[in-house]
Amino acid sequence: MSVLVHSPATLSNLGCGFDVLGLALAAPYDAIRVRRSAAPGVRIRHLDPYNLPTDPARNVAGVALLALLAALPEQEGVGFEVEITKGIMPGSGVGSSAASAVGAVVGANAVLDNRFSKMQLVDFAMAGEAVASGARHADNIAPAMFGGFTVVRALEPAIDIVALAAPPLWVAVVHPQIEVKTSEARKVLPATVPLGLAVRQWANVAGLVAGFLTADYELIGRSLDDYIVEPARAALIPGLAEARRRARVAGALGGGISGSGPSIFMLNRDEATARTVGAALGSVFAELGIAFNIYVGPVATEGARVVSEC
Repeated sequence: MSVLVHSPATLSNLGCGFDVLGLALAAPYDAIRVRRSAAPGVRIRHLDPYNLPTDPARNVAGVALLALLAALPEQEGVGFEVEITKGIMPGSGVGSSAASAVGAVVGANAVLDNRFSKMQLVDFAMAGEAVASGARHADNIAPAMFGGFTVVRALEPAIDIVALAAPPLWVAVVHPQIEVKTSEARKVLPATVPLGLAVRQWANVAGLVAGFLTADYELIGRSLDDYIVEPARAALIPGLAEARRRARVAGALGGGISGSGPSIFMLNRDEATARTVGAALGSVFAELGIAFNIYVGPVATEGARVVSEC
């Protein structure tokens, strides 16, 4: 009747793959307890300091669960009680809203004897993601659900997600304590893209997927550059160019803005390099006088998962 789910932070876009590519992180993660209730509806309690709404219609996890409930026969009269402890800071650019939405529906599905497929759960979770970003997209939802490296090939007419295993990689992420709203970050994007630039971008997406499939770290590093979205958003994140430069000097394969920011990620071959790169990223924002958090960890091989039952 009750399960505890850990739902991971995620990176989206991965440089060249705007709204298409995603990667799951081993940490941080949200801890979400879901209990089945005989009382219909959804009741939410937050056990964290972020003062997020508990009204299910305004909470990403709540909206995702309401979408799931709408897919059940009315006569079942099922409800859920949810306790959320967010380990992923809201607005950090590493999939905080997706983690809550995915963790909630994975937990609900578990107490319903796993009657929904993962693709169906992605659909429910996207309803919650739309509350946070204003649009149904799955670039964070997909890796939070499946783990590893994911490609969102299509959402219409049917959800089509390709889940791939990632080679051993360590990720360093710096989260400068500045606000970058997803809605504002989308407003600065170009309405049209020159064909030549688009070709270079498509080549990098293909190269990045091939690099992950073949564990070709040099190819991964060469393919992370974004010629379209990141240049338009660079002005929103002070220190971005210098952070990228210092990370590469420290040994990073490459990286860029995570999602719409403000976090910046760097992929690395091993833990020692990732920790050196994390320190290099932090040094930029320390000099700018901007508070920041650093996350260093491996790519997660699993998405949101049940860690205990009672």
